[in-house]
Amino acid sequence: MTDAPRRRRQSPAVYRRRRLAAGLLALLVIGLVVWLVAAPPWRVAPTAAPTSSPSSPAPSTSSTASAATPTSSAAPTTTPTPSVPSGPVECTAGSITVEALSDKAEYAQGENPQLSIRLTNSSSNPCTMNVGTSAQSFTVTSGTDVWWRSTDCQSEPSDMEVTLAAGQVVTSSSPLVWDRTRSSVSTCDGERPYAPGGGATYHLSVSIGGIPSAGTASFVLQ
Repeated sequence: MTDAPRRRRQSPAVYRRRRLAAGLLALLVIGLVVWLVAAPPWRVAPTAAPTSSPSSPAPSTSSTASAATPTSSAAPTTTPTPSVPSGPVECTAGSITVEALSDKAEYAQGENPQLSIRLTNSSSNPCTMNVGTSAQSFTVTSGTDVWWRSTDCQSEPSDMEVTLAAGQVVTSSSPLVWDRTRSSVSTCDGERPYAPGGGATYHLSVSIGGIPSAGTASFVLQ
């Protein structure tokens, strides 16, 4: 009977390597199982809903709009409106036209000229002025020679305040009569020389309230 062949005994080093490999394989398998259980690759982490903190309330719409809208502390610019007089203003040289008047252009011997003032409110607004004898002045000249002034011997001057409507024309109601003599403050109560006649030309200029006449009224004395 033939004997069965004997197994070759392997060396101890081979056994140690096999045991080490088996141990490493076992550790690898255990680690893979633990990773798959703890964090599987197909599971999606839930998204947490945002929560508001009690100490940080959400801003309201009104406060957000206020913060976003710029404001200006400067006062709005306004255009001043010209003030309108509540009533008639005082007449001025720019609103009044003054004219000297004589009742005739030629006077016979012994006939005295009657002199007047005419006023025209040439503005578009009413105005007031003093038209009394205290504000009137009449002057008669011949060339450069001043023959007569109404203020030289004026007695009891008076005031008269009137309102002239826009465009109104007024004339002194009581003409001032020139007696054809030369006036002087020193001869108001005495004899005064008469102005020559015979066709001599004289000129009347007037003023009222300090506003002079635009021209003169000419007349002839016989």
